[in-house]
Amino acid sequence: MTTVIDLDGRVALVTGGARGLGEAYVRALHAAGARVLIADILEEAGSALAVELGEGARFVLLDVTDEAQWDAAVATALDAFGSIDVLVNNAGIVNAAPIEHLTTAKWNAVIAVNLTGVFFGCRAVVPVMKAQSRGSIINISSVEGMRGSPGLHGYTASKFGVRGLSQSMAVELGSFGIRVNSVHPGFIESEMSSRIDPARLDIPLGRAGVSSDVAGTIVFLASDASAFTSGAEFVVDGGMIAGIPHK
Repeated sequence: MTTVIDLDGRVALVTGGARGLGEAYVRALHAAGARVLIADILEEAGSALAVELGEGARFVLLDVTDEAQWDAAVATALDAFGSIDVLVNNAGIVNAAPIEHLTTAKWNAVIAVNLTGVFFGCRAVVPVMKAQSRGSIINISSVEGMRGSPGLHGYTASKFGVRGLSQSMAVELGSFGIRVNSVHPGFIESEMSSRIDPARLDIPLGRAGVSSDVAGTIVFLASDASAFTSGAEFVVDGGMIAGIPHK
């Protein structure tokens, strides 16, 4: 039996929603009935997606590292749709270097988007969610937020940070009806992962993930089907980090 999740009446803001995994989350939330604010720095792609989806979708320009733009995005959501019930902190970047060659600029760039941007987003929507006495914050971390990965030091640190921030906020905000969970995708086919050969990763399910594999988890966490779920970590990786590596 297939259970259909109905998000009618919900309003979701998705960062990095113009393409890639963020676009998949936008489409899945919208298909489930939510009104969606597509927040991204990619104005052309984001605007085109909003036009394609039609009623119940709106694009807003958002650099997640800019506090003022966060305030404007929240104001746009409230003006257009009247509430913010779901925040999906998806925007992220990655860079790589051996630790002795990792520049301060590279470190700061990935921390600014992947961790500080998540902090800014949570801080911006919490007053709205407190006033409503409800809300679901979904922070996209990674399997690199569960285990280390060589060369991805800033990325790994940022994703561990997202995991910890999600737990501390879940504890603090639960009494206000606000749930906070983190999602930890493994190897998912996307522009960001295009340089990695999934055959090297020993994924027990025997394939790379696709965007819909993660989007279903996002819709679940946005809905009342997860009403008693907060402070949890949802690993969507085909079983990749469940086993002990063997050569």
